[in-house]
Amino acid sequence: MDKDQHEQYEYARRRLKQKKRLYYHFVLFLIGSLFLFLAERFFNMHPFQGWYLWTITIWFFLFILHFIKVYITDRFMNKTWEREQINRLVAKQEQRIKQLEQKIENDLK
Repeated sequence: MDKDQHEQYEYARRRLKQKKRLYYHFVLFLIGSLFLFLAERFFNMHPFQGWYLWTITIWFFLFILHFIKVYITDRFMNKTWEREQINRLVAKQEQRIKQLEQKIENDLK
């Protein structure tokens, strides 16, 4: 397996792991929300009015952030994007080094 194939395999493996964790988070959210609802309704847990709704809302917000990270942020900022950014920064550094070398040569003349 050459380097490019290995990178593609590792990227696919990482994406699969991210999606698997997201689905796990979703199932946990559903079961947890049901448990919180049942705890409030049938077990008469009342720390404060509407506590389970606040908890479910915050948890849902965290799930949405997780979803955005997996399907939006990481989709666009993948290995290709990283490689392009690295190449751009290296090119800038090389250009700056050439400018400094030219400046030194001109100063020595």
